[in-house]
Amino acid sequence: MTMSRVPSNIAIVTGGGSGIGRACADALAAAGHQVAIMDINPHSPDAHFPVVADVTSSESLAAGVARVERDLGPVSVFVHAAGISGPWTRLLDLPESTWNQVMDVNAGGTFRACKAVLPGMVERGYGRVILVASVAGKEGSALLPAYSASKAAVIALAKALGKDLAKTGVLVNAITPAGIDAGMTHENSSAVQAEMRAAIPMGRLGTTDEVAALVTWMASAACSFSTGAVFDLSGGRSTY
Repeated sequence: MTMSRVPSNIAIVTGGGSGIGRACADALAAAGHQVAIMDINPHSPDAHFPVVADVTSSESLAAGVARVERDLGPVSVFVHAAGISGPWTRLLDLPESTWNQVMDVNAGGTFRACKAVLPGMVERGYGRVILVASVAGKEGSALLPAYSASKAAVIALAKALGKDLAKTGVLVNAITPAGIDAGMTHENSSAVQAEMRAAIPMGRLGTTDEVAALVTWMASAACSFSTGAVFDLSGGRSTY
């Protein structure tokens, strides 16, 4: 049962300590949101409201959301950017333990995070949830089997939740960036980064500011008729 459709200005960004997550946190703050960064290591000299949380723990995420709502107020925007890529390797050479870790953080973490934040949004009748997936989840990336599979799960979850919650006032969408000039991309060799650029028709990597600009619109009340959608951010690499 919904109580109100008036959004608060409180936002949570998981993985907000660096990279895409941090850019989204900064952009949301510039748009007028109070932003809580939920991360294993959220602290920095100019951090937004820092909350230590682990996406592999339902209890940690629930406690983090409860702390934000106690100290800042009801959450109306949730950006889930926490994730890991895992090693670049063939499936035949990938240990089961590594597969399980990547799936647990990326797919399991998304499930747990949504379970922690969605009940309050549904009860209040308003929410904007943005799940950071990847072009790898649409295309499948060679040598990243676990990452590709986990991000495909994130995409499918966004579609399912979009349908499930369509009449609640809570919209759930995903974004699928290609290579972004930050974070995980910088962990790769220069040769791998060159291959990533070559696969993008624009011939360059995206920027965190470009991701954050799209996310900021998706997090706003102006995004009102898109749910269960997958927004491409790949320089033309993946347009379906």
